[in-house]
Amino acid sequence: MWLSLFRSFEAYLKLTRGYSAHTLTAYRSDLEKLPAYLELRGWQLGARQIERMHLDGFLRYLAELGLAPRSQARLVSALKTFFAFLLDEGVIASDPTELLRAPKLGRKIPEVLSYEEIRSLLGVIDLSTDHGLRDRALLEVLYACGLRVSEATSLRLSDLYLTEAFLRVTGKGNKERIVPIGPEAIKHLAIYLQHVRNALPVIQDENTVFLNRRGGSLSRVSVFTAVKKYAEEAELGKHVSPHTFRHSFATHLVEGGADLRAVQEMLGHESILTTEIYTHLDTDYLRETILSFHPANQG
Repeated sequence: MWLSLFRSFEAYLKLTRGYSAHTLTAYRSDLEKLPAYLELRGWQLGARQIERMHLDGFLRYLAELGLAPRSQARLVSALKTFFAFLLDEGVIASDPTELLRAPKLGRKIPEVLSYEEIRSLLGVIDLSTDHGLRDRALLEVLYACGLRVSEATSLRLSDLYLTEAFLRVTGKGNKERIVPIGPEAIKHLAIYLQHVRNALPVIQDENTVFLNRRGGSLSRVSVFTAVKKYAEEAELGKHVSPHTFRHSFATHLVEGGADLRAVQEMLGHESILTTEIYTHLDTDYLRETILSFHPANQG
C-alpha cells in the first residue's frame, strides 16, 4: 500500500509541482523511513491508521539514532506535504501532521566573498584558452545574476536578451523570472558565444548556452570542480562553491541598500524569510559605514 501511495505522490510532485529529480529522490528516501519504522515496531498500519503519536515516536526514534536537526526538519516537511496530498486525494480523513513541529534550526550564515575576492578569483582564469573564456563567462553570470548552478547550466540562447540587459531564468518548480545582467558579464558572455561556443565543431545541445568541449551541456560537477580549482589558485582560504557567487550577489546587493523584495524577486525565493538571511552585515562593513557617516565622526 505504501509503495503505491509513494508512487502517486511522486507523480504529483513531478507533474503538478514541478519538483526536480533530486528533490523527488530526497522526499522518497525520507518517506520510506516511516513504513520501515512501523514494521520495526510490529505495527501493520496503513496511511489511514497513522496518528500523531505514531509520527512523534517516529521522529524521536530517528533523533535518538542521531539524525541531524536539519535532516529532521526536511523529513517533517516531506511528511506534511505527503499527508496533505493524501487528504486532498481523499485517502485519509484527517491530517496527522497538522500539529507536527520540526526542530528549530539556527540560521546558518552562508559563506560569502568580498567584491575584491570575487575579482581575484575571476582574475586567475586563463583567458587565452577556450576553456577559460567559457568559465569566465559562466562565473561572471553566476555573480552578476545570482543564479543557482542548475539555472546557469540550463540557460538557453532564447533566454538571453543582452541588448536589453536581462536574462529569463527558469528556477525551481519551472517558475520563470527576469533578472538584470550587468555590462561586465554581458561582455564576457558575448566573447564566449562568438569565439568559443559558435566555433565548436559539434554542438549537441543547440539551444544551451554553456557547453563542454564535446558540445554537450555542462554538468553541475564540472562547474563545482572548476570553481574549487580557481578558488585554490586565487588563494582565498575559503570554501568556495558555485552557490557562493549567489550568496555574494545577494549580500552585496543588500549591503548596498537594495530593496529586500527586489532581491527576493531576483533570487527567485518564494518567501522573503529566505531572503532575510542576507541582511547580515560583516563587522568591517558596519565599522566603515559608522566611521564614514555617523555625525560624531565627521571632522
